[in-house]
Amino acid sequence: MADENTQAPQTAPAPETSRRPYEGVPANVVRSVPNPASARLSWTDGERTIDYVSTAAHLDVRDDSGRLEGKMFSLSYVAVDAEGQPNATRPVTFAYNGGPGSASVPINFGGIGPRRVETDGTNHLAASARVADNPHTLLKDSDLVFLDALGTGWSVVADDCDPATVFSVDGDADAFARAIMDWLEKNHRWSSPIYLYGESYGTFRNAVLMRLLGERSVKLTGVVMLSAIWDWVQTLPGEDLYYLGMMPTYAAAAQFFGRTGEGVDPDEWFDRAMDFADETLAPALLRGDRLGAERECDVARELSQFVGLPVDFLARHHLRVELTEFRRELLRDEGRVCGRLDMRFCSDEPSPMQASLDWLGGEDAADDAVEANWTNAFRAFCADELGYQGPSVYLGQNWERVGHKWIWQHEVPGTGEKVGAPNVTGDVALALRRNPTMKLAIIGGRYDAATTFWNVRHDLSCQFLSPALKERVTWLRYGCGHMAYVDEPTLAAMDRDIHDFYQKA
Repeated sequence: MADENTQAPQTAPAPETSRRPYEGVPANVVRSVPNPASARLSWTDGERTIDYVSTAAHLDVRDDSGRLEGKMFSLSYVAVDAEGQPNATRPVTFAYNGGPGSASVPINFGGIGPRRVETDGTNHLAASARVADNPHTLLKDSDLVFLDALGTGWSVVADDCDPATVFSVDGDADAFARAIMDWLEKNHRWSSPIYLYGESYGTFRNAVLMRLLGERSVKLTGVVMLSAIWDWVQTLPGEDLYYLGMMPTYAAAAQFFGRTGEGVDPDEWFDRAMDFADETLAPALLRGDRLGAERECDVARELSQFVGLPVDFLARHHLRVELTEFRRELLRDEGRVCGRLDMRFCSDEPSPMQASLDWLGGEDAADDAVEANWTNAFRAFCADELGYQGPSVYLGQNWERVGHKWIWQHEVPGTGEKVGAPNVTGDVALALRRNPTMKLAIIGGRYDAATTFWNVRHDLSCQFLSPALKERVTWLRYGCGHMAYVDEPTLAAMDRDIHDFYQKA
């Protein structure tokens, strides 16, 4: 565990808000935020020890005129030497979750931060779940800055700022770019290798941000995309890309619960399902009712052998099964519903009166099992170890006020048109072409039904990158769900693989 000392030493880095580059601009357009708080702590895995300074503070998000748009909450972990000094040449990684409308606690206290809530397979955690030094923390390879998007966590939008300015694809990326540059400036870290680490919508943000930062002369060393989604079209009702992406994930879940794939290695089974989606299901869906009833039944029989649902059910649905239906149908005979973020997690099926598909879509055992524990651990760390007096309410999820109001219009550079369901893979490709020294890691899980692996592989393949740029991309796939770090064997494997990624020239 970390040191008992909760006070920052005299030699610790100055708090992130110690400089005010816009002294003449009124600062009373945002409700007050707590003062920064820091502490020097220590991490160990039993063999290695890292001293670090953790700081909870807000970063100013200002437009080019100096007008304040909001204050973004940050929780940083910076390794220091015996004298308490940071290493300015050490990598620094800016990490966040997605939503849109999610704060960064899961990827921090669930995944790569120096403290982590210990998980228990696919079991729901008790309130007493242990919090300990994380043997797989990314702090071993990089200093870490976890950022909460405006409107989430303890981040606040300025009172006179139209939320539409920041609750949008472009506005959100712009706000993060400005917060990142604010942190780099105030902490004297412009000489550090700079990384982005986003999860879920955080990868959508990454796609725009990696291009935007490059346009603002912030050269990135690497970007990590965990549970990536880049093409919003795949989320729209009736889109065949949705059904194609779901199919291998359904097959993985069906095998996990013993409904299909007996005796086959799970990775091999998933590869077979990926191939089936490419070679059989895609042409069938493309033909629609031109496929014909006989051929549709043939494909339904093959599909049934993968996903474990009855042939007549699949034929009646014309080979297109919505996630909510699959979650409800796969384990119906056991009276259980499987998860969305990680299909291996289960709960008892709801009451018959709870028939709303929208409501069921938001109920997720994979989230219920761990989310509250992460937030409790975060609150205890900030209050007890940093002495940070945060507001009583921490908006870990703020979908109602942020996600529901999100403005999806975005123009992929070179297309000449803003669209409401953008494919930001074009932003990723453009950023790689402009900076061919940048490296990209794409991480996915077999049981992730929120951001399916088939889709992100398809999306990048359609950018026709050169062989040299493809060499800059590292693909990592594990036996996990959306929040890969929940699965401790996956977390250990990610630790090794991401270490190698950071060491890659």
